[in-house]
Amino acid sequence: MTVSRRGVLKGAAVAAVGAAATTAGVRAATAETAETEREPVELTWWGNHAWQIRCGAAVVLTDPWLTRFRTGTYKPEGADDSTRIVSKPSVIDKYVTKADAILVHHGHYDHLLDVPYVARRTKATVLGNETHLNLLRALRAPGDQLTQVVGGEYLPFSKGFTVEVFRSLHSCGGARHQFAYPGTRPGAVPAKPRTIADLVEGGTLAYVLTIGGLRILSLSTAGFDPVALKDLQVDVVLAAPGGEPGVTDRLLSTIKPVPLVIATHWDDFDEPLDKPAVDWGGLAKLQASVVAAGAEFRKVDHLESITL
Repeated sequence: MTVSRRGVLKGAAVAAVGAAATTAGVRAATAETAETEREPVELTWWGNHAWQIRCGAAVVLTDPWLTRFRTGTYKPEGADDSTRIVSKPSVIDKYVTKADAILVHHGHYDHLLDVPYVARRTKATVLGNETHLNLLRALRAPGDQLTQVVGGEYLPFSKGFTVEVFRSLHSCGGARHQFAYPGTRPGAVPAKPRTIADLVEGGTLAYVLTIGGLRILSLSTAGFDPVALKDLQVDVVLAAPGGEPGVTDRLLSTIKPVPLVIATHWDDFDEPLDKPAVDWGGLAKLQASVVAAGAEFRKVDHLESITL
């Protein structure tokens, strides 16, 4: 793989470069490894797991949640389950201009809540499982833009990118290995969600987006399904902290060696998006796992971009 400002890529042939390759080293190897000219891919971080991924005219969004509000999630007392949910178009419109596809990874409020408005604004295709789509319908998302997936799908889009869907898992914590707001909403559309507790996890998905010749594995939490991702070959992983020790190490040994890991979902989202990100406490451990696996670790701040 070659990662550079302009970008020349040898497919996803990570082994040809080596697990320990850094961005600079891969740039130097361009002459030896380049097989296919490709367009640059720009990734812009909107905090949490909200990414805008752009290549030419194509734009893909992951879990675009921009209406941040205080919940206490990363405070010692934890989130207040009765916190009322709100989506603010005036905030979203500052950042979202277009999208061709929206990838919903799971149903929690900090991933799904702004999707209905973003979908209406952009007319994008929204991918999610049955629970995710039922929650979106309850939030008045446009039904004709919702595409149900379960894992295993390979979906080509007319703008020249493809999306592969994988079953995944939410990360767990604490002595009993739990996560917030479990549950599903199959069948009938539920009542309109009012609080953060009404937006249940509903099953977690992972995606591989191939865009501009670059294969990006998008994980919204530290959890993953080792069977689904066994020997997966990608160029970049968006990886969240919270699985250390052990889970991130296992992820990076389950997939084929990857040159670059970009941190996601590492900020305390009680803090403003237009201010520098505040680490909720997992970033250093994530970095240690990535470096130990021989990959390059990168992070960007709120509203910053990285071009590969």
